[in-house]
Amino acid sequence: MALRRSSTSLRARVARLRSKSWQVGQCAVAAGLAWYVAADLIGHDRPFFAPIAAVVALGTSYGQRLRRVAEVTLGVAIGVFLGDVITHLLGSGGWQIALIVSLAMVSALLLDAGAIFVTQAAVQAIVVSTLLPDPGKAFTRWTDALIGGVVALLAATVVPRAPLRRPREQAAVVMSRISALLRSSATSIEDGDVERAMATLADARRSDALIAELRAAADEGLSVIASSPFRRRHRGGVRRMVELVEPLDFALRNTRVIARRVAVAAYRHEPIPPGYATFLRDLAEVTDQMTAELRADRMAEPARDPLIALGRASAHLERTTVLSAEVVLAGVRSLIADLLAVSGMDPLEATDQIPLVDEV
Repeated sequence: MALRRSSTSLRARVARLRSKSWQVGQCAVAAGLAWYVAADLIGHDRPFFAPIAAVVALGTSYGQRLRRVAEVTLGVAIGVFLGDVITHLLGSGGWQIALIVSLAMVSALLLDAGAIFVTQAAVQAIVVSTLLPDPGKAFTRWTDALIGGVVALLAATVVPRAPLRRPREQAAVVMSRISALLRSSATSIEDGDVERAMATLADARRSDALIAELRAAADEGLSVIASSPFRRRHRGGVRRMVELVEPLDFALRNTRVIARRVAVAAYRHEPIPPGYATFLRDLAEVTDQMTAELRADRMAEPARDPLIALGRASAHLERTTVLSAEVVLAGVRSLIADLLAVSGMDPLEATDQIPLVDEV
């Protein structure tokens, strides 16, 4: 078990490294370019503020890069200014550093700055007062930070297509998990295997991470089209995928409800009509179709008619007085409405496509 967890953790780390490889390379190139511009083209001596500003401004995420550039540049300016002034007037030492840091952070907070702004102001004040206590270099240091910020801005406009593909790819992953959970639940209905049903429920409960990844991918996609003028033409497609996050979240939640009730039924030996298993497999087939559409970077509109047909058929499924069967039926009908919303249909219209159920 421990070995399996270790292997899974290693795969997750390698996958994370691959997903961030572009940002790492981008930061490295931007840092080198910022140093080259400040040192070789402009002639500044040891302009280490330039690569620092470039790396902090770019970071390893695409979100709020413009704000980070502004915060880093202004934070460095405040920190350098206070560090130079206090060091020049009071010298350098422990209590001077404490005074400089407190003044830098208070100044940044009074400007209603973000966390990066506050941190940069404090850090750069410390650097100036301890490593480079030279008041004559204040403007040069601020210029170095500005150079780093400009390089970061230019680098931020160069973005690969991968972050734009990630929302739909992750949406397809969520749909694929829904299909797998439906099929496994169908098998548990047929054979009543408690161990399998509980394993399916455990798998369903771990699926929250998929939605978190989907939200992160959607936010990153929006950040890319906001920061790169070369990717603005993809704005419509990315936003359509972003709109799928909520209905996919609802769909996965209802799938968990189904998996949980099937597990409870298996544990309590409560009979669920066999037709429900067949219905779940039919629904899984449609979700497979939706997965294929999303992977092909298309909306899942072709699945709309089959979903409507299943919604109407759900009204005529066999009814029983067993609570678990009734909960599964309600969950399935809610899931169909959610999947119709994923296909692009208005949620209220999707609900109207599912008629009332037959009486018991």
